[in-house]
Amino acid sequence: MTTIQTTLVGFGFSAVTFHAPLIQSLPEYTVRQVVSSQKDKVATVFPEAKVIGTLEEALQDEQTELVIITTPTALHFVMAKQTIEAKKHVLLEKPAVVTMEEAIELQRLATRHGVRVAVYQNRRYDGDFLTMEQLIEMNEIGDWQLFESRFDRYRPVVRDRWREKPGPGSGILFDLGSHLIDQALALFGEPDAVVGDVLFQRDGAETDDGFHITLFYGKRRVILRSNSFIQGSPPRFELHATRGSYIKYGMDPQEARLASGQAVDASIGQEETADFGYLKIADHPAERLATLSGNYLGFYKALAAGLKTGYVPVDLTDALKTMQLIEAVRLSSETGRKIFRKEWDQ
Repeated sequence: MTTIQTTLVGFGFSAVTFHAPLIQSLPEYTVRQVVSSQKDKVATVFPEAKVIGTLEEALQDEQTELVIITTPTALHFVMAKQTIEAKKHVLLEKPAVVTMEEAIELQRLATRHGVRVAVYQNRRYDGDFLTMEQLIEMNEIGDWQLFESRFDRYRPVVRDRWREKPGPGSGILFDLGSHLIDQALALFGEPDAVVGDVLFQRDGAETDDGFHITLFYGKRRVILRSNSFIQGSPPRFELHATRGSYIKYGMDPQEARLASGQAVDASIGQEETADFGYLKIADHPAERLATLSGNYLGFYKALAAGLKTGYVPVDLTDALKTMQLIEAVRLSSETGRKIFRKEWDQ
């Protein structure tokens, strides 16, 4: 089998935790170049790869087919544009870009140059999300009425990192909000309207550190929340329907296990029994529902297949919808009003 010759751009937390271990474990990929200033660090992970100082130099490599961009979000558009114009496929760390206009332009360029652009929305491959997706598809608990998704942290002190400094792509709405919005869109499609409250709550906060979003689907509601002052373990997901409810605590284990260096195999996405969610069907006692195994590897397998068929797992159309909602949330927060779909579809 011919492997996909890959260049990895950036070698920070995202690249080391979410990308390197996965592509190392799959025969579909060969990392031939890494764009980084950390030559020694790269050598411990990809000893066969060439370490390059700039993307421009890396793009001169004729054998590279796929470029994975894990740099700060503000750099994504320029780097993706350069890569597409070099006629190479692109995988962008989420969120893909920082404006709708950038997403539209990348779509246009990708079509013109005949390449694929995918977005690494790995949370679609969390075990709890896959479990909930299956519950909805099977209609076991009836027609959904209310969905709540939270991604909370206890980080009351502003830290010295790019995500917490003013600038394009910084802030928690871009960081965690892009996950929650993408998951909601994957489950339910585009809403009729949105109300958003974007928060700056911590002392010295220079960018948003929380949000509360309500998506309107007729009579149904989706609530997406994040806050930097939450201790303990509130529910990660709540799904309430006409015949029952599913409530899930805790986070998918894949990120923590990847960060700890655990080997990537079938067990890395398997959740402990004590962390299973609670399923309550009307007139029946609550029971623990086994969580499906998380599968970040599944994203990369789907990407490898999609580069051949043209249907990548998360594409720029998905990214554009996420960006539209992020901008609608900001507008709602700034103006104090509900934003209707016709406004972001213009």
